[in-house]
Amino acid sequence: MYAVIEIGGKQYRVEPGESIVHERIPGHGPGDEVIFDRVLLIRNGEGVAIGHPYVAEAKVIGEVVEAGRRPKVVVQRFKPKKGYRRKKGYRQPYMKTRILKIEKG
Repeated sequence: MYAVIEIGGKQYRVEPGESIVHERIPGHGPGDEVIFDRVLLIRNGEGVAIGHPYVAEAKVIGEVVEAGRRPKVVVQRFKPKKGYRRKKGYRQPYMKTRILKIEKG
C-alpha cells in the first residue's frame, strides 16, 4: 500500500515505515504526530483511489523524527567595473518524518 501526498506544493510517494524529508511545517517539532490530509492518490492491493483533487476522508499519519536546516546556499551578485558586490546566504528549514500509517475513510 502506498499514497501520494502534497506537502508545501510538492508531491511525495509514501509507504508505511519509510521516512521522507520535506519542508518544515510550523508548530511541529521532533516527537510530534503529523496528519497529512492532502492525499492525492491511494493504492492498495485491490485498486486505486484518485482524488479530485484530494481523496475524500483519507489521511496519512506520520511522526516527526528530526527538524533542522539544510546547508547554506550562497548567492553572489557582481557588476564588473562598478565596484558592486553583494553576498547573501540562506538555509532552508526541513523536517524528516517517518510514515506510521495510511488511512482511507
